[in-house]
Amino acid sequence: MTKRLSLLAILGVLLLALTVAGILVDPSAVPGPAHVAMLGWLVILLGISAAVYFLSVWWVLRAQWPKQTVWLVLGIAALLRVTLLTVPPMLSTDIYRYVWDGRVQAHDINPYRYIPVDPALAGLRDSRVYPHINRKEYARTIYPPVAEMVFGLAGRVWDSVNSFRLAALAFEALGIGAMLLLLPLAGLPRERILIYAWNPLALWSFASDGHVDAIAVGFVGLALLLRARRRHGWAGAALAAAVMAKFLPIVVAPALLRGGRFWRPAAAGLAVIILGYAFYSGAGRHVLGFLPTYGAEEGLDSGQGFWLLAGLGSILPLPGFAGALYVALVALLYAGISLALLRRPPPANDAYRLCQDAGLLIGVALVAISPHYHWYFAWAALPAVVAPSAALLWLATAPLLLIIDPIGNSHFLWPSLIYLPAAALLLVELRRRQAQPRPLPAATGEIACPLQSR
Repeated sequence: MTKRLSLLAILGVLLLALTVAGILVDPSAVPGPAHVAMLGWLVILLGISAAVYFLSVWWVLRAQWPKQTVWLVLGIAALLRVTLLTVPPMLSTDIYRYVWDGRVQAHDINPYRYIPVDPALAGLRDSRVYPHINRKEYARTIYPPVAEMVFGLAGRVWDSVNSFRLAALAFEALGIGAMLLLLPLAGLPRERILIYAWNPLALWSFASDGHVDAIAVGFVGLALLLRARRRHGWAGAALAAAVMAKFLPIVVAPALLRGGRFWRPAAAGLAVIILGYAFYSGAGRHVLGFLPTYGAEEGLDSGQGFWLLAGLGSILPLPGFAGALYVALVALLYAGISLALLRRPPPANDAYRLCQDAGLLIGVALVAISPHYHWYFAWAALPAVVAPSAALLWLATAPLLLIIDPIGNSHFLWPSLIYLPAAALLLVELRRRQAQPRPLPAATGEIACPLQSR
């Protein structure tokens, strides 16, 4: 047992050393063509980190561990995050918009009302945050109300990049804490929290760059825990809060509605959404911010922003309605999978199947939507803590490749390294689940997960 713990500690220290090496590379400090080269070196280091992470996950899942192992896992996780906090954000400038929106709200101004270059906000500009805001010349903020509330609170407490990075880590801690409470409900050991806590994509997305997706991580984890404890209304409210921080978690909703629980979570979630937008309703039609035009900028309207359509478009010309048709087909596929999940009676081990279903829905949505940015995928590691699958772990880690684009503005060839394996793994998972016998109706309480090997 001591030898196993020592090996796990060595893997954690190696992951920490690779993180320090990535910090020393620091592509943001290198201008011009050398910046691209340094990004390449950073991705190589992160690829090695991913290999160490996968080995750590495999080791944790296959071995039996003493109870104190979870403290080793959490200790390494904390060191990794503190290490990344010591340097400025390296891979994205999005956090500067968060700080700006917080500053605007600290001066009692609706963040949806003005673009940053508007003369009405000239008095808030500085040399520390303002120059780094992306799309400041033409875009209102795109972030939904719960995200804006967090920005506003962080801006009132401490007007700085580190203020929101600490807030992001606090929401990450909420998600990690929720999963630590959920694991025993599934009859699983708590050291499995390593699956999220050591994930390099989550580390660099949140501790380094402070992406808003961390808020969603906290609320999604809370929603899964509340649903597993049969607190259906509160679970719906928590998921709605996640959606109002980052729209993508809406794809998890069918997993929470299993077993005929619909009206209470739906009503609670709708109330959160309505109250959130009502809070910022003073901006009128601008309360949606940059969202209505975001799809056109990302190539989603034309269809070229979707991985699969980008590939088809490189072979033959696509009609103008290709994007709309693709979205409709994806919606039908997603609805079919959701209905299949909803029709199955709740199993005895509801906590495990809850996370398994949530993970499947997340995986299908991510491959179908094919985001262009690596941080969109980090939250996929959360349900994998309870119900790991090859597809989900791949999608929660491989998008580190999106940090670079060696082919040049390609939405198909380079992303294929991520989406082709993910699609294949999802098909295997879907076929395996289709072949499984229908579970019997749930008994009272939880039982140990039948897939656990201890």
